[in-house]
Amino acid sequence: MNILVIGPSWVGDMMMSHSLYQQLKIQYPHCNIDVMAPNWCKPLLARMPEVRNAIEMPLGHGTFALGERYRLGKALRGRYEMAIVLPNSLKSALIPLFAKIAVRRGWKGESRYFLLNDLRNNKRDYPMMVQRYVALAFEKNNVPEAANIPVLTPYLSVNEKQQTEILKKFEKQTALLDERPIIGFCPGAEFGPAKRWPHYHYAELAGMLIEQGYAVEIFGSPKDIEAGEQIRHTLPQEQQRFCVNLAGQTNLNQAVDLIANCTAVVSNDSGLMHIAAATNRPLVALYGPTSPTYTPPLSDKAVIIRLIEGDLIKVRKSKDSAEGYHQSLIDIPPQMVMEKLNTLLAKS
Repeated sequence: MNILVIGPSWVGDMMMSHSLYQQLKIQYPHCNIDVMAPNWCKPLLARMPEVRNAIEMPLGHGTFALGERYRLGKALRGRYEMAIVLPNSLKSALIPLFAKIAVRRGWKGESRYFLLNDLRNNKRDYPMMVQRYVALAFEKNNVPEAANIPVLTPYLSVNEKQQTEILKKFEKQTALLDERPIIGFCPGAEFGPAKRWPHYHYAELAGMLIEQGYAVEIFGSPKDIEAGEQIRHTLPQEQQRFCVNLAGQTNLNQAVDLIANCTAVVSNDSGLMHIAAATNRPLVALYGPTSPTYTPPLSDKAVIIRLIEGDLIKVRKSKDSAEGYHQSLIDIPPQMVMEKLNTLLAKS
């Protein structure tokens, strides 16, 4: 059986979807899985052995483009027996329909009744996003309840030769770290500063780690360059050489290999947090307005710190501080993070 998965558009969601691909291989042992997703996802999908091909979705998030979706679907006709649609939008279900795929499976959402013919309508029975993904691997009358649904841990394969080449490529930037063990920081957040642990807390933690003999590497997109520089420049001058800001200097593929080289990682709730979990790094994950119940890091080496109760709080920029940080993250002291990190490091 050939299965087409219409994949998600965000890094964290793409990482969680790996649990689905693993379960599909159990339910349909001889299946081939192709994933249609944005081009930037290809490096992640290439590291998931269960995925045969990554098919580029050329349409940006939010773009309807009915004619282009028809063209894409028509080009896929005759190639797949089943489609699984992970996004909840109506438009995401159009390509499998136009491809005339016999079984089109997904959750109810945005009036998709006539687009999906294996429609699931009990999404609220599964409180975690990854459970909702994995549930779609099962036939409709055989889906386990949430308490019993098997969630296989997402992972990203790391090729030792490729990783060595990437580390060599960044030798110039990391030359002053004196071969210290590295703690990775991921201080960025796609949806605004309210999801970010304050830069001054990161800087205080970096100072404590440097005092203990570690070096710090900061990862992120070009949007996170400023956050990384804020952390570095808050450090005393003599410590700044041991803190390297790589935000904006790596592509996603390089970031995976560099994060996999870290001794441990400290991160906000972000896509890179899920990547760190998938590289099996000891991880301290810092949550504020977002919900660790819905999208936790899927790793037995991860520790979550969240000081407030309740579900998701929809806020991009908080009024709690001039920088837009949320009070629940301001309230997490660096000493608490250091304690959790030391415990993880001792175990590993």
